[in-house]
Amino acid sequence: MLNMDLSQRVVINTADLEWQNSPAAGVLRKRLAREEAERGHATSIVKYQAGAKFNAHPHPLGEEILVLDGVFSDETGDYPAGTYLRNPEGFVHAPFSVEGCTLLVKLHQFQPTDSQQVAINTNEAQWLPGHGQLQVMPLHQHGTESTALVKWPAGTHFQPHRHFGGEEIYVISGEFIDELGRYPAGTWIRSPHLSQHNPYVEQDTVILVKVGHL
Repeated sequence: MLNMDLSQRVVINTADLEWQNSPAAGVLRKRLAREEAERGHATSIVKYQAGAKFNAHPHPLGEEILVLDGVFSDETGDYPAGTYLRNPEGFVHAPFSVEGCTLLVKLHQFQPTDSQQVAINTNEAQWLPGHGQLQVMPLHQHGTESTALVKWPAGTHFQPHRHFGGEEIYVISGEFIDELGRYPAGTWIRSPHLSQHNPYVEQDTVILVKVGHL
């Protein structure tokens, strides 16, 4: 098990981790949280080298993907950097990448009643006004769980707040900051239920945020 105590705050700069081999040739990964060796709850950065592929497989309790660079593909289509995907339980695919790609992948973390399949090209979706100067792009919501991209213009300060159901952040670009530290692009932060902080940015920053699921 790795980082499976959901009551503990975890901060990982993924740039500091070494790539490790996966069971598929040409597919590498950086483990962020993992329940068992090759099944169960897992959060990882995954790299497909050019031409790499996985055999067809299902995803018990779902698969959630953000394409960070390159083009990720399966039988349903080709998904460029910036694509957000949700494949629910019962979905089977054989993913591959012709040119190579890097992904943020979360496995076995859907609520049992969540069967929605999602494919959003965030390069084309609309930003909506959020609190203050923030802009928000909603990606998914089910029950108390909500996932979105949030764009922080340089100099934005957010009010101190508490996370009911916890918060998970992946810094896509820029640098996210709070009283506990500074988090450059590529940082993964998981904050437990009822944690609190007072975040701000000094430069334009985009983060992926999931709340209400811990």
